[in-house]
Amino acid sequence: MKHKEFFRTVKFVLFSISAGVIQMGSFALLNELAGLEYWLSYLIALVLSVLWNFTFNRRYTFQSTENIGRAMLLVGLYYCAFTPLSTWLEHILAGDMGWNEYLVTFLNMLLNMVTEFLFQRFVVYRKSIDTNELANK
Repeated sequence: MKHKEFFRTVKFVLFSISAGVIQMGSFALLNELAGLEYWLSYLIALVLSVLWNFTFNRRYTFQSTENIGRAMLLVGLYYCAFTPLSTWLEHILAGDMGWNEYLVTFLNMLLNMVTEFLFQRFVVYRKSIDTNELANK
C-alpha cells in the first residue's frame, strides 16, 4: 500500500510538472507576446493548466470513476479559494514588492501542487480511488 501511494504521488508530481510547462508557456506567450495585463496572463495560464491536470490526474493518478461533474465542481471550489489568494500573492510579491514575475509564478505553482494534491487525494477522490478500468487491470 505504501508503494502505491508513493507512485500515486510521483504521478501527480509528473502531471503537475507537465501542467506547469503549459502554465509557464502560456503565461509567457500571454504576458510577453500578447502584452496582456500580468494578472490576466496568470489567470488564463492557471485555468489552462488546471484543465490539463484535472483530466490526467482523474484518469491516471487517482484512477477514479468519480462523477466528472462532481469532481470538477469540487476542484472548481478549491480554485475559488486558491485563485484569488494566489492572484493576490502574485500581485503583492511581483507588483508591490518587485519580485521577479516568473519566480513568483513558480512559487505559486509549488504551493498549488502541494495543496491540490492533498485536496484531491483526501476530498475529491477519497472514496473513489482506484475504481476505474485501469485500476482493475
